[in-house]
Amino acid sequence: MSILVTGGAGYIGSHTCIELIKAGYSVVVLDDLSNSSREAICRIGGLVGQEVPFIEGSIADRSVLQHLFSNYQFSAVLHFAGSKAVGESVSHPLMYYRNNIGGTTVLLEEMARAGVKQLVFSSSATVYGDAPNPPFREDQPLGQPTNPYGKTKLFIEELCRDVAASDAQACGGPDNNPWHIALLRYFNPVGAHESGRIGEDPRGTPNNLMPYITQVAVGRRPSLSIFGSDYDTPDGTCIRDFIHVVDLAEGHVAALKHLSAMPGCTAINLGTGVGYSVLDVVHAMEAAIGRPIPHTFAPRRPGDSAATVSDPSRAKAILGWATRRTLADMCTDAWRWQQANPQGYGE
Repeated sequence: MSILVTGGAGYIGSHTCIELIKAGYSVVVLDDLSNSSREAICRIGGLVGQEVPFIEGSIADRSVLQHLFSNYQFSAVLHFAGSKAVGESVSHPLMYYRNNIGGTTVLLEEMARAGVKQLVFSSSATVYGDAPNPPFREDQPLGQPTNPYGKTKLFIEELCRDVAASDAQACGGPDNNPWHIALLRYFNPVGAHESGRIGEDPRGTPNNLMPYITQVAVGRRPSLSIFGSDYDTPDGTCIRDFIHVVDLAEGHVAALKHLSAMPGCTAINLGTGVGYSVLDVVHAMEAAIGRPIPHTFAPRRPGDSAATVSDPSRAKAILGWATRRTLADMCTDAWRWQQANPQGYGE
């Protein structure tokens, strides 16, 4: 049986493919390459020593999904595909609703048609909105997301819950095939594979902190703009729960392994439980590269929250998973990737 990985050529998806294959799973990648690179698929194959089946296409294309479910015996889907930049979602909300919610609706319909009812969904801490008093727990009331990107994640979680609930009512017995869905709410993935062969390579201007810092460090950009210096935090900059992308990938594998024991929908945070400010990350990266990172302060960016930190205890209890890599590891690995690939994948 194979695992379908949507968005598997992207940053988190590519790292997860490696960890899935290391754990003994067969993977098939579906990606439209709108914010990723075919080269990532080639490099995954090189790192794991085998070719990775790849289909270029969109989760919103029903014919592509029907072809995949007809030609492969999938046991589960790991769903990463979707638009993901906070700032872009504020300026282009309709694109985010169309791509993220519309595409996921088609995916769920075709999964149900094929009888594949195990899903690990790439959700986000943005579903907590601007809730006070982090760390955030999965059983607390969800907030109002501060941007359209976060709203799409919240709406997709609700969509998954409604689908699972209606299916459970219709099945009515243990011998039927109910949905098993893990909603993985992760915080701020950073870093890269230790080989330096795959990493984060956003198209155009990076919307996330770490790739912007590394592009400044490698000379692609003159300086870093830090959005907001007057938040109610110790140094005035936003605080985030940064997690190494390989820790995150291992969390997806753990969720998949435990998915059959989680009927319905289960929300699980994947984070470290430790918050670092933007300036903390800048200083850690300066230590990793051995020189200062030029930076200036700019006005707050619409849609940003002051502090977002996880309570990862449910992941430990249910999945037996916890992070192992430090902020220094995150910076060292991100810099190794950027040094070896100053233009990213080079396309």
